[in-house]
Amino acid sequence: MMQTVLARLNANLGREHIREFARNDGGKFAYGEPLHNALADAGAEPGPLREAFKNYLGKIPGGITEALRATLYHALTTTPPTMVTFAWAPAYDYEIDIWQAPDTKETKGGITVLFKSRYPDDPHPLSKA
Repeated sequence: MMQTVLARLNANLGREHIREFARNDGGKFAYGEPLHNALADAGAEPGPLREAFKNYLGKIPGGITEALRATLYHALTTTPPTMVTFAWAPAYDYEIDIWQAPDTKETKGGITVLFKSRYPDDPHPLSKA
């Protein structure tokens, strides 16, 4: 699931489509907007995959979610928008790594977001508590 969804997110927030995406969907990442809806919409067409991704995102702790939402909102509101690349790796718990290559005289920089978590269908040990 993660590879399929992140490929679409990378397309939407990559060089070819980011300006259009920022114009049409950037506001969905503003403070107070539910990140799980915005990212699920950007990552998958309506259907089972979108719902599974939305459910996965809804389980990510709030501090991580808010850091990611703020990063994406920043990227989509810069002029021109800053490209974002997503990746995922399996891990014990939820975490994200975010780094940004700054703009140079010659090129616009970019942001990379590495999601780390259990496999989406692998229950977290605390969910049984």
